[in-house]
Amino acid sequence: MSLRSAELRDADVLTEVWVDVLRRADRAEQAADLRAIIQRVQSLSDERIVVAEYDGQVAGAVHLRATTISPLNLEPVVQAISPHVLPQFRRHGVGRALMEAAVAFAEEHGIAHLGAAAVAGSRDANRFMARLSLTPFATLRLAPTQVVKAKLTAAGPVTGRANGSARRLTKVVAARRSMRRERTPTAG
Repeated sequence: MSLRSAELRDADVLTEVWVDVLRRADRAEQAADLRAIIQRVQSLSDERIVVAEYDGQVAGAVHLRATTISPLNLEPVVQAISPHVLPQFRRHGVGRALMEAAVAFAEEHGIAHLGAAAVAGSRDANRFMARLSLTPFATLRLAPTQVVKAKLTAAGPVTGRANGSARRLTKVVAARRSMRRERTPTAG
């Protein structure tokens, strides 16, 4: 097995490797996206796409990026984005080699933390990450903008609901007090 930086000629096979994480488009558009990404990354020192080859065939890949934990937490981290191994090459040490490349990249940049992003529904990938001591740090949830907008619109404004609920509760409490006063005989 060998590891190397991605080259433009890898775009087609990387569409197979990352089919679950690429934008929904036909294979030609996905390959064009990957060519643009590979070309961009080749000129950067803080990003690298590592390709694993097994017996001369592309077996897997990972996109490495030196950045911060988040825009609010400026602690440096290397993100190992979508470390993925093609099914026929699993259980041959390819995933381990990709993560070793991530560790080496972090050490090159003097970064003490490594994070990995795997598809939430990929049980094998998430178990592999857990075995390497990578624990969940955050959950990234996605939905189409229009769906979120529709849900927010259907729910109505939060402030209006809260104020309306508080006013209704005050009216209910006042009505109950009034009813109690009417039922309780006055001493006289």
